[in-house]
Amino acid sequence: MKRRNHAALLARLAADYERHSPRSAAIQRDALKHLVDGGSHTIRLLQPFPPRIASAQGAYVTDDDGHRILDFWQGHYANILGHNPPVVAEALSRAFGSGAGLQTGFTDALQVKTAELLCSRTGAERVRFTSSGSLATMYATFLSRGFTGRETVMKVGGGWHGAQPWGLVGVDFHAESAHSFEQQESKGLPRAVAEHVIVTRFNDTAMLEKQFAKHGSRIACFIFEPFLGSGGFLPATKEFLHAARELSAKHGALLVFDEVISGFRFCAGSIARLFGVQPDLATYAKVMGGGMPVAAVAGRADVMKLAGRGGGVKFSGGTYSCHPASMLASHTMMEHLVAQENVVYPRVTDLAAKARQAVEQAFAGEGITAKCTGRESDAIPASSMAAVHFPYDPSTPCNSPDQTRNPDVCDVELSDTVLQLALLLENVFVMHGLGAVSMAHTEEDIEKLGEACRKVAKRIAPFL
Repeated sequence: MKRRNHAALLARLAADYERHSPRSAAIQRDALKHLVDGGSHTIRLLQPFPPRIASAQGAYVTDDDGHRILDFWQGHYANILGHNPPVVAEALSRAFGSGAGLQTGFTDALQVKTAELLCSRTGAERVRFTSSGSLATMYATFLSRGFTGRETVMKVGGGWHGAQPWGLVGVDFHAESAHSFEQQESKGLPRAVAEHVIVTRFNDTAMLEKQFAKHGSRIACFIFEPFLGSGGFLPATKEFLHAARELSAKHGALLVFDEVISGFRFCAGSIARLFGVQPDLATYAKVMGGGMPVAAVAGRADVMKLAGRGGGVKFSGGTYSCHPASMLASHTMMEHLVAQENVVYPRVTDLAAKARQAVEQAFAGEGITAKCTGRESDAIPASSMAAVHFPYDPSTPCNSPDQTRNPDVCDVELSDTVLQLALLLENVFVMHGLGAVSMAHTEEDIEKLGEACRKVAKRIAPFL
């Protein structure tokens, strides 16, 4: 299909946004004097400038221009209870008031309780904490290579495992290449890293079998997201998950689930609980952190042992690993989700279903095909996430990154750039086309999202 050129539309939206948020524009000009691109996390730095947030509560953030913005980004999808939920914020406030909470450099009993809780909800035998999802997936790769004595890592095309060497291959779709998801994504990485990464196709069991048949004796681990995040908000099928488990075991490779997004997002524990597949290792972050920097690698005791004394894998965790405030936030959040599992997950699932419907109907009203992914599947019975895609052909299923990230199949710029900026003019913030629903969102918020999408549809329709 012929791609659309959105230059004129984006220029119009950018000019309107400059008038809408002059204070954020001014802060961006100051930021550029000392910060690369005006900030320290690229995905947050939308063009022409990001909203500068002054406060956040529940489903909303307030920027320096005074706009109250309905937020579906929710802290990189970490805030399943909404921004600054009282259950966590009050626990932290009490800790700081009692002389606890800041860095000590020592260990404490809370780390033990948090580990016990995480293991009990994930089926893991041992856990070690760190402070980011990127570090967790990197350490999981170290452990896999160290345990198996093999060097090759297999991943899914379009899967994001953070800014770590083996994760920075096969992330973005490269339409100019016959191997669209097999490129090294960053300068500065040794080429030898990419040579030891095999990319397979998400939910393609036949291709997975072929990859293991061809490379199985040298694969250290197969790492993938059971719920694909930036690749399009796509759930894995039961068939694919069970095949991954069986083939990994057959060929002596470790199965690693990257549950940085999915852990505690669809139930009060690991996504593995929902479909009866236990990985050898799994990584967790985001929701389990309760709004603080917490991540973990958890899994088999014999594999995790390599992280300990004499094990040979340098998994130290970092200075801020198990930061007292982070452990308190994590334990408080997980404990709350366990206690309220029958309340939290049905509610956010119901709201997300209504959000997906509202968005699709809003664009359909202007003759624009919009398809929302993130729906429930045979492996995931409940989902509070959604991404919007604009396929050129309405019959496109949008069930693989080869579709959702291919600009010849879906209008990627429309969903990733145009939609985000246009909705921001309506004081709604989305990421990857939409985002995640939290307990703080309401029926009225979903109605507001639908109305904002209707206004955006009318605004952009003349340019399509």
